[in-house]
Amino acid sequence: MKTGLFFGSYNPIHTGHLIIANYMANHAGLDEVWLVVSPHNPLKDKSGLTNMYDRLEMAQLASEKTENIRVSDIEFNLPQPSYTIDTLTYLHERYPKKEFVLIMGADNLVS
Repeated sequence: MKTGLFFGSYNPIHTGHLIIANYMANHAGLDEVWLVVSPHNPLKDKSGLTNMYDRLEMAQLASEKTENIRVSDIEFNLPQPSYTIDTLTYLHERYPKKEFVLIMGADNLVS
């Protein structure tokens, strides 16, 4: 199974996030997309960041009618700060039969 991982603070989740996730799930050869809600991006200021559980719930509500988009709180249970490489390592160990694909915006790719 090929799973796209779309990391984000989702502060808040919006239509643009869902358009990207849906596009990737339906046109990029992925079986599913996980919206991985990050408690806090260690490279960004956290002032003004909504409570992580509220952001998780908003993401769940926004994606509840989609068949192939899931919301993950995996980073809530990892040591903080949680860097993407640590999360990917954990996921590969926990789900050895899954093939993961990283989905990111151009703003993160540049930095």
